[in-house]
Parts: sequence; C-alpha cells; structure tokens
Amino acid sequence: MRFIITAAPGTSETAAPGDNDANAEAEGAPGEELFAAYMKYNEDMMKAGVLIASEGLNPGGARARVGISGGKRVVLDGPFVETKELVGGFYLIEVSSKEEAIAWALRCPVGFGSAEVLTIQQMTDASDIPPRFREIIADVAPTWSALFSRSR
Repeated sequence: MRFIITAAPGTSETAAPGDNDANAEAEGAPGEELFAAYMKYNEDMMKAGVLIASEGLNPGGARARVGISGGKRVVLDGPFVETKELVGGFYLIEVSSKEEAIAWALRCPVGFGSAEVLTIQQMTDASDIPPRFREIIADVAPTWSALFSRSR
C-alpha cells in the first residue's frame, strides 16, 4: 500500500496544551541538529525500504492555481492559501498497512514549523480502478500504464 504523508504548519488547535514549540522554527531555517534529525529520518525510511520520494515545497517559490471556467482549465487569480495552510513537503511511502504508515509518521522529528501536522492518505492502487478503466489506461497511456503497474 502506498501512502502520501503531507506536512503542514501547526495551529493552536494542533499543539498540545503548554507546547510553545509548535511554530518555533517557522520563522526561519531550522538549526543544524533539527535538520540532521530530519535527514536521519529520511535515511531510516530509505534503509527500511519504505521511502519512495520525499520533497520539501518552497513556501516563497513560484506557484499558481488552476481551476475550471466554462468547462475549460483556466489560471485563477489569488488569494492563495494562507501560509499557515501551505503544505510544506511530503513523504511517499510504501508499507503494508495504514498502521505502519502511522508508525512511520509518529517517528518523524518535531520542531520544524512547516511540518508540525502530518496528514496520511492512501494512494490509489491499480486494484481500486475498475477493470475496464485499466484497459482504457493501457490503450491510451501505455507508457504511463507500464510505470503505474510496475511501481506497485
């Protein structure tokens, strides 16, 4: 089973009572010790064979929103999501159960302001797609289909 674990800043509702560290690193770069802890976490997942991808998202980087108008895709003007709601990064993992995904999330270091709330979501698996749709995928997207099938 594949899961994506997204990381986002915490809020007063997500912090434990008396926990003033929830957004301690949100103001600037993390210290070297905290950064090393996150990299060790990534390394532990790699060594365990569960990490497929892990990336941070640049909060000040280029971004855009694309929606639908008149049945076609269009670029939407802001407002953009508030900084406190931005996804700070993600981990894509492959494990045997939701419980195992939760166990890995619980091991994630604490203190990086943009990664205080981890949301775990199961990815779509080939078995979730009706057989006729899998045939359509194989017909119209054979290259992608081979990658999708091989990676599961």
